[in-house]
This record gives sequence, structure tokens and C-alpha cells, in this order.
Amino acid sequence: MPSEKSERANRIFDALHAVIPDARGALQFTNPLELLIATILSAQATDKLVNKVTVGLFKKYKNAADYAAVPLDELEVDIGSVNFYRNKAKALKKCATVLVADFGSSVPETMDELVTLPGVGRKTANVVLGNAFGQPAIAVDTHVKRVAGRLGLTASENPDIIEADLAALFPEERWTLLSHLLILHGRSICKARKPNCAECAVSELCDYYKSERKKG
Repeated sequence: MPSEKSERANRIFDALHAVIPDARGALQFTNPLELLIATILSAQATDKLVNKVTVGLFKKYKNAADYAAVPLDELEVDIGSVNFYRNKAKALKKCATVLVADFGSSVPETMDELVTLPGVGRKTANVVLGNAFGQPAIAVDTHVKRVAGRLGLTASENPDIIEADLAALFPEERWTLLSHLLILHGRSICKARKPNCAECAVSELCDYYKSERKKG
């Protein structure tokens, strides 16, 4: 039988889904490798900027071997408008080299294998698992961390613990969509500096809102 906290969590999910029925990731891709590359590029960069860069990138580089073989300075030019492009170019080449050497140029489909790739942590792996492979996966970014904390779905600041806390509250079939809902809610309503509680669909279920209301 679901706990009271789990029931509240899933009511939050339903309410957010009602106002964001088409929630999905913003990164554009056509295969797992493209999503992996785009997600690595998206660290501390906007999805909009990454999508601009990957239009040309994905036409030029068709497989992992292409990224592994290109000279580093050339790849740096190709992604030069993205934040920290030098470090990201190195990460892409290293990641692609491991894909070619250890995985037959294919993106692996398990968490344990994905996190062995240079530049890939649990968040990136979960993005790929959930969106490219259709597996249950909770990707914890800054928005998920902030919104989940304010809603009272987790008391932790550690992304791995937050992921586990959320996984315990929601059925697996909701995990991937949950990430999108929390991210989009964080971007549009529950913003870092000043959340727009007056326009929030889940304010009556939110610990942060209740605490702020008591203060006022």
C-alpha cells in the first residue's frame, strides 16, 4: 500500500502533467549517440544553444569513430560557441574512443556501462536511458534538485540520494516523465530566485509554499 508521502507525490505528478501534458526533453536527436553527445554538451549550457550547434555537428559526425578520429582543434572549432568547449571537445573524443574500443561504436544500454564512459555521470546516463532507450530513469539536474526539495520529496542535496528518494515515491513507468515535469516546472514556475507560487499548480501540495505562507 502506498505511503502518504507517495500518494502526495503522485498527486503532484498528476497535477503537473495536467498543465504540462506534452512534457519532453528539449535536446534534439535521432539516435542514442546524438543524445549522448548533446547531453554532454548541455552541461552549463542551454538546450537552445546546444541544438543550434548540433544541427551541423550531427551532419558532419555520423558515428563514434568520426568523433574519435577528428583532430581535437577541429572539434573545438565545431563546438566553439558552447560553454567550456575545450573541455567538452576532449570529453567527446575520449568518450567516442571508449565507445569504439569497448562497445563496438554503440552506446551501451545499462547504467553500469554508461558511467564508464569519460564525461558521463548518472544524470547524463539517465537522460540517455530514459529518452533514447525508453528505460525507467530519473535524471537529476539543478531544476529537479530544487523543485523536489521545495516540494518536500527529498531532504537531500546529493543528486544520487535525490534520485533514490524519487524512485521510491513513484512507479517506474513515471520516472522519465517525472524528470521532464520537474525540469519544465522549475524553468517556468518554480524558479531559483523567486518561485511564482501564485501560478503554481501544486502549491497546496508544496512544503515550501506552506512554510512561506506561515511566515507571511
